Amino acid sequence: MQTIPAVFAFLLQTAGAFGDDSIYLVTVLAISVLSLAVAAGFAKYVLSQDTGTKEMQRISNAIKEGAEAFLRRQNRTIVVLALVLAVVIYAGYRFGKPDEPALAVRMTMSFVTGAICSLLAGFSGMWVSIRSNIRAAAAARTDLNKALQIALRGGAVTGLSVVALSLLGVGGLFFLFDGMSAPEKVPHQIVAFGFGASFVALFAQLGGGIFTKAADVGADLVGKVEAGIPEDDPRNPAVIADLVGDNVGDCAGRGADLFESTAAENIGAMILGVSLYPVFGLKGVLFPLLARAFGLIASIVGVMTVRVKGDEDPMKALNRGYYVTTVLAMAGFYVAVQLLLKGNMYLFLAGIVGIITAFMFVFITQYYTEYRYRPVLSIVESCKTGPATTIITGFAVGLECTALPVLVISGAILGSYYLGTMAGLSVSSQAAGLYGTAIATMGMLATAAYILAMDTFGPITDNAGGIVEMSKQPEEVRKRTDRLDSVGNTTKALTKGYAIGSAALAAFLLFSAYIDAVKLQLGRKPDSPFPIDIGNVPVFTGALLGAMLVFLFSALAIRAVGRAAQTVIEEVRRQFRANPGIMAGTSDPDYGTCVDIVAKGALKAMVLPGLLPVLGPVLVGVIFGRFGNSADGLPVGAVAVAAMLMVGTITGILLATLMNNGGGAWDNAKKYIETGQLGGKGSDAHKASVVGDTVGDPFKDTAGPSLHVLIKLLSTITLVAAPLFI
Repeated sequence: MQTIPAVFAFLLQTAGAFGDDSIYLVTVLAISVLSLAVAAGFAKYVLSQDTGTKEMQRISNAIKEGAEAFLRRQNRTIVVLALVLAVVIYAGYRFGKPDEPALAVRMTMSFVTGAICSLLAGFSGMWVSIRSNIRAAAAARTDLNKALQIALRGGAVTGLSVVALSLLGVGGLFFLFDGMSAPEKVPHQIVAFGFGASFVALFAQLGGGIFTKAADVGADLVGKVEAGIPEDDPRNPAVIADLVGDNVGDCAGRGADLFESTAAENIGAMILGVSLYPVFGLKGVLFPLLARAFGLIASIVGVMTVRVKGDEDPMKALNRGYYVTTVLAMAGFYVAVQLLLKGNMYLFLAGIVGIITAFMFVFITQYYTEYRYRPVLSIVESCKTGPATTIITGFAVGLECTALPVLVISGAILGSYYLGTMAGLSVSSQAAGLYGTAIATMGMLATAAYILAMDTFGPITDNAGGIVEMSKQPEEVRKRTDRLDSVGNTTKALTKGYAIGSAALAAFLLFSAYIDAVKLQLGRKPDSPFPIDIGNVPVFTGALLGAMLVFLFSALAIRAVGRAAQTVIEEVRRQFRANPGIMAGTSDPDYGTCVDIVAKGALKAMVLPGLLPVLGPVLVGVIFGRFGNSADGLPVGAVAVAAMLMVGTITGILLATLMNNGGGAWDNAKKYIETGQLGGKGSDAHKASVVGDTVGDPFKDTAGPSLHVLIKLLSTITLVAAPLFI
């Protein structure tokens, strides 16, 4: 902590050497360092808490060892793939643009830095979460409020680390590549940072998602349906693998996911800021970073204000923190607009559009996934007549739930674009409108650190409940952790809705940045037309391939869960047959074998679907580039990739929404029945709901979240590979 003032002093000294505007970049870097220090303080607070009984520690250690072992193996695989891709990027730029040797070095350095920061973001979050779970469980023995604060502050370590590392990476590279002197060129040279972050995030989310849902499905189908034992029962051989999966999927995977969201959005907005350089100068390029930095401060304050009053619903406490964070983020946004965008209130209102969009996505997700509302209750009703009607009704809910989010996204894009055109900027209306959409995306992601803290809160409380159940704590303790676990399930569902909404806006922003990058390569003016003629056969084919890629990717991810789950089911059945003492409670099951089976299956299965979105756009651009130029004089390869990106993004948003909300609705229908409705646990309706939940598991926790990353990976890979398509 003593080094922080020295760091600030160095940054201020550096700012003096680069002129007045550099103070804004220094402020961004200083706030990022401060946020990492606060995250370290939260981690220290969590680690100083009581770790409970020896039995609780034994279970926690098993979860911790399994999670760390899997993450080490997964990261080794990711590092090897990333190094191969780094060599390809260097060679592509070195030989593709021999007159610019420095560009190859900078693009490769950006990619490697983005990949490393993404790995660190995922690891830091999971490292704290697997140590927060037992401390939240121990605190729940006496104090609900303390358990809540431990879990949320453990989650905040992830949230703050993710956003701060994103800002440090982008801001540091911008400074290192001399962006203060050449701000119009450097944002295009750091796009590979976003690609590196997306590449790692996709494999982290895929691998973690396959692991967690294969273990969950295996544990539920044999444990609940066949053996009739409760969730998190220590007699279930797959229960530790299930608890491990919560961490590697929902903590490490989601951390890497939102890291690449913030990184890619920052870079895309900076590229669009270049088109407004005549209006705002360097300030327009740096605005995204300063707005995000103020969001970090707002999130820190929001986390610090959360506490349960008496016996109130813990969700109310988390909501209060979110409201505080939102208000402060809006205030920070206003200050950033006043300082960097000449106090343009139209652009400030565009940011407010983004913040309102975030709220609306949270509420829409809540409507479709909570059992207080019609969609989930309709699934509950269908459980009376068996698994078939449960699945039919749940799938119908998933299809229905795509409508409102699309209307909200459409309204946000149109509204922010209109506000941008009304801002009175002395550039083309298109450039001004697109910058308005970039501002809206920044507004939506302003509270990203707090949202991610709430998301990581979910697996921490889920694990805490499992530890309490397996260590056979008193019933009143389990009731406290059940309340926190219920809230955690809600926050996980809400943050998935937030993530897909931010992915949609960020993807549109990155699509616009890709068009600008192609124009730059062609030497065209930023406001020159770039028609994407869907009537052109190669362009239409590229669009069709974009839609197909989304479905093929999802099929591979879901099939991987099914295959790994089959292996787990067979292993659990084998242990029950071979050792009757497990069900009698006289001997312990072999937890390690199930963990190892799921880990091997996940690592093997994640490679092929992970490579699809990397290779697909490059192959389309290079192969279709042989068709020459279109009637407008544009390279057909570049236009076909734009069509692939556009349609792939639209398809991905719709399918991810269906999977996230449909899976969440099935899950909460089961939980509602488990409260005692329709006969409660063990009833025929409950067994039908478990089947629906297991169908929805790979939807909401594997394919759906991975599609968030795929949408942005398609955008970042096209930005990096754009010179190949010319």
